[in-house]
Amino acid sequence: MDDRRQTDRRKINRVEFPANTVIVVCDTQEKIFCKTENFSPMGIGIRVPEGTRDISGMDVIIVAETVIMYADVVRQAPEPDGTFMVGVQARRFTPEVLQYLFDHIGD
Repeated sequence: MDDRRQTDRRKINRVEFPANTVIVVCDTQEKIFCKTENFSPMGIGIRVPEGTRDISGMDVIIVAETVIMYADVVRQAPEPDGTFMVGVQARRFTPEVLQYLFDHIGD
């Protein structure tokens, strides 16, 4: 897909959703405190802090105020201010992931 078409897709029906967010890396249970910027049918725009390690290709759970998503991180792009924009692709919750969430809510 050419860059222009991909950029156009990222603009489709974006809705601002500024929210404090936590990304939990499933394998390590590492918590990354960050900000969600917007939602679209194509995904979520999440800004992670400068110095965040590359989490591309990892399974994560995203908690953004009233939204919980199980996802794969498909890209982590640097921004001019040193932060990174993270792109995710949603996954279906498995019974094991849901049980983990119920067991660890509030940890």
